[in-house]
Amino acid sequence: MKKIDELGAGIAVIIFNEEKQVLLQKRADVGLWGIPSGHIEIGETVSEAAIREIKEETNLDIKIKKLIGVYSDPNSQVFEYPNGQVVHFITTCFLAEITGGLLKCNLEESLEIKFFDQQNLPQDLLKMHPRWLDDALANQERAFIR
Repeated sequence: MKKIDELGAGIAVIIFNEEKQVLLQKRADVGLWGIPSGHIEIGETVSEAAIREIKEETNLDIKIKKLIGVYSDPNSQVFEYPNGQVVHFITTCFLAEITGGLLKCNLEESLEIKFFDQQNLPQDLLKMHPRWLDDALANQERAFIR
């Protein structure tokens, strides 16, 4: 395993539209598609971070529906940024619904943002995101701890 520079607290938010398509963003930092996600800032809760990150990245207002899971396995949660920094994330993943706003790509964060059919996801997904999506689709009552 690569040398890990730091441990980070992150959130991810899975959002489906009325057609059951999932919202994905093509990240500006690595050029790969993924579930909208981000960092928890000092002084905020995980749910506050989720709501803030979605507003910043998509211009959408959301309501958290449920906790999908908490992910910390280094085999999937270690992320290397283009500058070489390696971070082991502990990510809290939520399912949310849209309550307002118009979908708009924040070009500082994303190259593109759009809804995809679950059977037609882009091939260049971040490595940990298919697991999060599978867990959301499992429709399990209890949260996953992975």
